[in-house]
Amino acid sequence: MEAQSGASVGANKIHISFLGAMNAGKSSLVNAVTSQDMSVVSSAPGTTTDPVKKSMELLPLGPVLIIDTPGYDDTGELGSLRVQKTMDAIRQSDAAVLVLDATVGVRECDKKTAALLREKAIPFVVAWNKADLGAPSDSSDSCDSSTPEKAAAVPGLECLGEPGLETPAVLVSAKTGFNIEELKEKIALVAKSSDSKKEFIGGLVHPGDTVILVIPTDESAPKDRIILPQQMAVRSVIDKGALAVSCNPQTLKAALRSLKKAPDLVITDSQAFLAVAKIIPKETPLTSFSILMADYKGTLRAEVEAVQKIKELKDNDLVLISEGCSHRRQCADIGTVKLPAALKKFTGKDLRFEWTSGQGFPRDLSPYALAIHCGACMLNAREMQGRLALAKESGLPMTNYGMALALCSGLLERSLAVFERRSVCVSDGD
Repeated sequence: MEAQSGASVGANKIHISFLGAMNAGKSSLVNAVTSQDMSVVSSAPGTTTDPVKKSMELLPLGPVLIIDTPGYDDTGELGSLRVQKTMDAIRQSDAAVLVLDATVGVRECDKKTAALLREKAIPFVVAWNKADLGAPSDSSDSCDSSTPEKAAAVPGLECLGEPGLETPAVLVSAKTGFNIEELKEKIALVAKSSDSKKEFIGGLVHPGDTVILVIPTDESAPKDRIILPQQMAVRSVIDKGALAVSCNPQTLKAALRSLKKAPDLVITDSQAFLAVAKIIPKETPLTSFSILMADYKGTLRAEVEAVQKIKELKDNDLVLISEGCSHRRQCADIGTVKLPAALKKFTGKDLRFEWTSGQGFPRDLSPYALAIHCGACMLNAREMQGRLALAKESGLPMTNYGMALALCSGLLERSLAVFERRSVCVSDGD
């Protein structure tokens, strides 16, 4: 299957990271905002060593994923690893809270983080924490925050090195609960601005259509459930006022016979492309869950361009196969068995492969000739787009499972033709 995990704890929720220097009170503030002891709190610097994630309802926005991160000014060998974890969290973030210590003022690392967030177009709130302990101390890195009123006014202006840019800011105390509700309101405001309204199968299905969803139920399929892209497809079809007909490849012929007219669209798991194409009429639009997920994540255009690089692979080239989830490999696993076999057969080359899964993704991409990613149903759009950006910076073409298998099956053109059903042929997230 294209992914073995069920519904993600947060893949399609807005990701909100709490960022700040060590001992700025990020974890205490996260606990106050979530109203639970989500993170371990201590006066010792560096208590948070890995990002901690927690889902919560943030009204009126709805469900979000809160990420508590290590201090971005940590030092030493372990410290640099923690900072890298924080950078990974930023890459996933749809919005952020920049936590400043009101007893210290703005430090150089705070300015750099603010600049990074703006560079990546991540909206954020500045939270001046520890308001119960008084005003910032005098230091060359501090702005004039001698009173709570001034402390609440300076963030987002000269203080963070960005004159004229408006950044919501609030003076808070995680200890006393001062202004926590106001902080939540400001977080919801900036997070709402990043909330994508993009629809799964947007523009491809219309009221009254009949859509067949071909869902393999072999040994690699999760027991007693269907994976997230399949769930999303069923819901999207129903929401469009269309008819969703689900079957596996073995019952596809029976599903077709049960219909009074040919289906308007067939969506299949990528590994079943050839089997499905042999059964359905040639004029019936056909694509895969993985390709639809790339469109939904806003990465389709780049991955369509990259898939042609498969034709240029040479003997001994190293191919990275990456999945957004972690699962126990089965004997017929798509990522480690079926996809490598299809690539070798199609290219006729002696290729080498490496695999990553879950949150792991190489920072050094120079050894690879090509990267092939799963549909990324367990990753949010920011994370997937961030991985694609890393690949682009390294000059590495990156495509996805669905497109790679469609190319190897001779069905790439057909699987992409469905996007001609809407005004924008291939979406890039707009």
